This record gives sequence, structure tokens and C-alpha cells, in this order.
Amino acid sequence: MKQPKDEINESNSTSLVAPSPVVNDQGSYRALQFSDFRLLVVGVFLSMFGRQMLTVAIGWELYERTSSALVLGGVGLAQVIPLIALFLPAGYIADRYNRKQVVIVSQVVLVLASLVLTILSYVHGSLFLIYACLAVMGGAQSFSNPASSALVAQAVPEYAYENATTWRSSVAQLSSVIGPASGGFLIGLLHGATFVYALSGLTSVIFILLLIQMRATHQPQKRAKNQKTLGSLVEGISFLGKTQVMLAAITLDLFAVLLGGATALLPIFARDILHVGPIGLGWLQAADSLGAVCMALLLAHRPPFQHAGRALLLAVAGFGLATIIFGLSRWFWLSLPMLFLLGACDNISVVVRSTLLLVRTPDEMRGRVGAVSSLFIGTSNQLGGFESGLVAQFFGPVVSVVVGGIGTILVVALIAWRWPEMRHLGRLRETPQDV
Repeated sequence: MKQPKDEINESNSTSLVAPSPVVNDQGSYRALQFSDFRLLVVGVFLSMFGRQMLTVAIGWELYERTSSALVLGGVGLAQVIPLIALFLPAGYIADRYNRKQVVIVSQVVLVLASLVLTILSYVHGSLFLIYACLAVMGGAQSFSNPASSALVAQAVPEYAYENATTWRSSVAQLSSVIGPASGGFLIGLLHGATFVYALSGLTSVIFILLLIQMRATHQPQKRAKNQKTLGSLVEGISFLGKTQVMLAAITLDLFAVLLGGATALLPIFARDILHVGPIGLGWLQAADSLGAVCMALLLAHRPPFQHAGRALLLAVAGFGLATIIFGLSRWFWLSLPMLFLLGACDNISVVVRSTLLLVRTPDEMRGRVGAVSSLFIGTSNQLGGFESGLVAQFFGPVVSVVVGGIGTILVVALIAWRWPEMRHLGRLRETPQDV
């Protein structure tokens, strides 16, 4: 049942939001009417924009210095190992302590690491120190991601969760479009990556200043006297195991990303199959993010999902189908819209999954559940690229992509059969019968 618009802050026990004017529950911009959320979403955009620029800069500089693909592979490895190692304590801290402060401290660490990278770039420092900085950044992100995701619930009331998730996804995808392009432009203009590292640190500084202005407060989780710390750490995993709809959504997203790794092989398709060169590769790399941005804007201007489970299953099936067509295509103007469709379908999955995590998780557990989700999705991106490359090495890129798309569709069918709750999932805000 919907809450009265003038009693949102008093009746919503799972979201601590500063008093705000009465807003239109059905408005496409309802989440943006809350000042805390505006500050958060602008900060998230700037932070992700800086990270995207830094990713391009570090890849360009390391390959320029070493001409080694193995060195480039180490970049992702250096950042994913801390994510795996720290996801349990990161989620616990996001629930036990003030989430805004957790994000601020994480951003401070990112600023310091960016500053060190700037110095290392200027003096041509050792690869070991560069990898160490990347590992520190990965560790900071492992704490920042779950705390930042859970912070959305403190910035808006519950009725705006889905809209807030859509806008947050929009800015993330927008940063994926313009961040790499801006980083590449600055590297070419300034003949080096040093300034890009410094600019990335500056975006985190601005995010910190925006966070300081947020009025949202957080009541830290009060651990019971007889509750062991280890049990509290793994409680997020236990909660997901008992919440069938959320487990199904995360599993579906996990395997879709793991199997549908077409984007990892785009350089091969651009050069050897579609014959479009580096310019065509740039368009191919941007197409899925553009599709995601357009879909996010569309979702922000439509009513909340009435049949969210069906929408999620169809979206992931569409993701698999677009992947298959892309793999079989020999025509650039067919491959491009397939990647656009792939990104659009993926964004539907992101919005449904992220909204479920907000709505169906008690506030005192959002950090730990968010950390588990970040681990699954973050590592699946890295492993998905590795899986696609491994299959392509032995059977060719076309087989790798097409088989991955077929596998994605089979996973959709398996999830729909194994978890009928997902097929019957209606509005995201309704309390499921299976939890």
C-alpha cells in the first residue's frame, strides 16, 4: 500500500531522509526532487567519470611503456583481488558505521592514490608501485560501492527507490560514454596521462565536498551481545540464500555477464571480422553504453514496473539474442544496433536488480547484501572477459560470442524454471510471499 505523500518521512522506517517538500509520487523526476539525492547522484557521476578517465590513462601509459598485453591484464587483476578479499568486512562496515563517512574515507583514499599515480607517471615510477596504487584503489572501491549504494535509501523515501536507481544507473552509463572519450582526448592533447590522474583525483575531491553537504543520517546497526562478529559478516550471504527473488535476480545477472562477454572481444571483431579499424572500434565500444543511457532515460519517464520479473527475464533473454546476432553479423551497421540493444537490455536488468536490493533488504543489512552483489557482478565482469578470450583462443571469436549468447538464453530458461517466484514478480515494492 502506498504511503500518504505528506507522511513519507514519518512512516518509512527503512529510509532516513531529511524533511523535504511534498512531491509527485508518479513524477519521472521524483527522486531528483530530493536535495540529498541530487548531491549523491552528481557526486557518483563525477567519481565514475574520473575512474573511467583513469582506466583509459593507465591502460594507455602501461602499454606505451611496456607493449605487453600481460601488463594490461594485470590492471584488472590488481583491482579485483582486493574486491574479493574485502567484500565481507566492507559490507559489515557499511552497516555498522555511518555510510556517508565510509564513502568519504574511501574517496579520500582514492584521492591519495590518484596523487601518487600522478607522481609516478611524471617520474616514470616502477610498475610494482603502480600496481600497488591500483590495488589500494580496488580496496577503496570495495568499501565505497556497497556504502554508496545503500546511501540511496537514506537520500530518498521508499516510493522513489526505483526512480532513484534508474537515475543512478543513467549517470553511471553516461560516465562510461564520455569518461573514456574525455580521457583519450586529454591524453592526445597533452601528450601524456599525468594530468588525467590528477583530474581523476579532483573528481573525488568534489564528491567528498558534495557528500559533506548531505543531511541524511544513518543509525548504525546495533550488534546484539550474543552475536558473533563472524556471523554478522556472513549474514548478507545467508539473507540472499533465503530471499529467493533476490537470489534469482543476482544469479541471472551474474551468468548473463559471465557468458555474454562480447564486449571483451570487440577489438578482434573491429579489425578482423567487420574491418572497420580503430574508429569503428570506438563506435562499437560506445554503442552498448549509449543503449544503456537511452534505456535508463526511458525507464525514468515511465511508470514503475508492473511485471518486474517478466521484464527482467525478457531483458536478459534479449541480451542473449542480441549477443548471438552480433556474433554472427558481418555487417557493421547490424553489429552496431545489436550492441546498442545489448546495453539497453542490460540496463533493465541493472535497474530491477538494484531496486530489489534496496526495497527487499532491511536497512541494517543493505551494506552487506550490497557488498555480496558487488562481488558477484564485479568479478563476473573480469571472469566473463577471461572466459570469452579463452574460448576465442581455441574456437574463434564468433563461436565464443554465439555460444555465450546461447548460454545466456539457457540460463534465463533455467532461472524461470528453478525460481517461479521470478516469473510471478510484480511491482518491486510489494512484499514477496516467498521471503
